[in-house]
Amino acid sequence: MNIIELTDIYKTYGRGAEEIQILKSVSMSVAEGDFVAIVGPSGSGKSTLMNTIGLLDTPTSGTYTLDGVATEKLNDSQMASVRNKKIGFIFQQFNLLSRLTALENVELPLIYAGLGKSERREQAKRMLVSLGMGPRIDHKPSQLSGGQQQRVAIARALAGSPSLLLADEPTGALDSRTGTEVLELMIHLNEQGNTIVLITHDLHIADNAKRVVSIRDGEIVDDKRNSPLVKEVQRA
Repeated sequence: MNIIELTDIYKTYGRGAEEIQILKSVSMSVAEGDFVAIVGPSGSGKSTLMNTIGLLDTPTSGTYTLDGVATEKLNDSQMASVRNKKIGFIFQQFNLLSRLTALENVELPLIYAGLGKSERREQAKRMLVSLGMGPRIDHKPSQLSGGQQQRVAIARALAGSPSLLLADEPTGALDSRTGTEVLELMIHLNEQGNTIVLITHDLHIADNAKRVVSIRDGEIVDDKRNSPLVKEVQRA
């Protein structure tokens, strides 16, 4: 089953003579359980493609089906609901709320999903413990290292059991050693069955995905499978 189905996606900004095409006839699919890296230089369109996949932006034309849901006719409220249920976001800068504890940060998407207090607290705690953050559930972001903050962010992304993990440069704000630990964690999550799409400019990071999609000037220029051989995690 395909989690993502993008067909002939265009994204254009401006009007008339001032129109700028950011995405041009992008078509791709991502199967359940896959680990795909989307790579490209600055200005290639990869961030716009990420925003499209994450339902943070809508294409000018084309169709996008996410886990069986045709998204092009959804209104803002419906799109927010699908985004909350289907996608777990992992950001480069963690995007944790500084006034909340690790546990409270992980609870946030579960509040929006309508879970009761005791259920969401137990679910958030279980996710943090599974990622090795049990002893720090009551710590605020300022009391955590960068790697620990990213683990909290990953726990938050996983808390609602989404169909897709969408990671935007997840190791970009980390030192090499910590970045490698986070990347190893993501590989492990994929081995457990999580579908992951990772956005990066770093080919060393992309080499650890099962599949690499290269985008340039708004078009997919390469789409290849990495070697199935087990290899050491590439360092940034």
